[in-house]
Amino acid sequence: MMVTAIEPDPRRPGSVRILVDGRSFATVDAEAVLGVEQGGVLEGEVEERLARAADVEAAYRTVLRALERRPHARADLGRRLLRRGLAPDAVEAALVRADRAGLLDDLAFARHYVATRAERGRGPARLARDLLGMGVARSLVDQAIAEQWPDEGDRRALPAALAAKRVAQLNGMPRPVKRRRLLAYLARRGFTGREAIDAVNGALGG
Repeated sequence: MMVTAIEPDPRRPGSVRILVDGRSFATVDAEAVLGVEQGGVLEGEVEERLARAADVEAAYRTVLRALERRPHARADLGRRLLRRGLAPDAVEAALVRADRAGLLDDLAFARHYVATRAERGRGPARLARDLLGMGVARSLVDQAIAEQWPDEGDRRALPAALAAKRVAQLNGMPRPVKRRRLLAYLARRGFTGREAIDAVNGALGG
């Protein structure tokens, strides 16, 4: 097989297209074609190397498309790519490439996730569970949550507001039933322990 052209991919900056015998063979990162020349014969180890580079390029483009839609945690994005049938080594190489390009930042992701979900009424326990499930490190999760609720007053304000709003929908129910339902509601939202109990007590008038 003869390399008949090596040309920049107009749709993918930093990537090149390799044509073999006049037909498209692979699109790879520009660095992957070092040592490959137009007019040269493509075979053996070089062919295998370019095939692996093409797999990495495909995985990397999938990473870019995913990040264009919304932010992702690194580990969670990797799992998603593997479920799509991409080769594990190609996925890891693509994630490393995205890391080097500054496209993946689990702390920034955790901060964004906590801030946006807190606005929708989710509490720290629920947020921590979500982020840990996405593979974000515990230290980064704790940091993001601490930044969202820097003091005790901030941390108690949201469950108190949620309980006060919810209790209005439970009119006519016995107090013990209201209490159970409010605690269960706050637990689903991610508020547990003393902060949930205090919020419920406040909503029920002590």
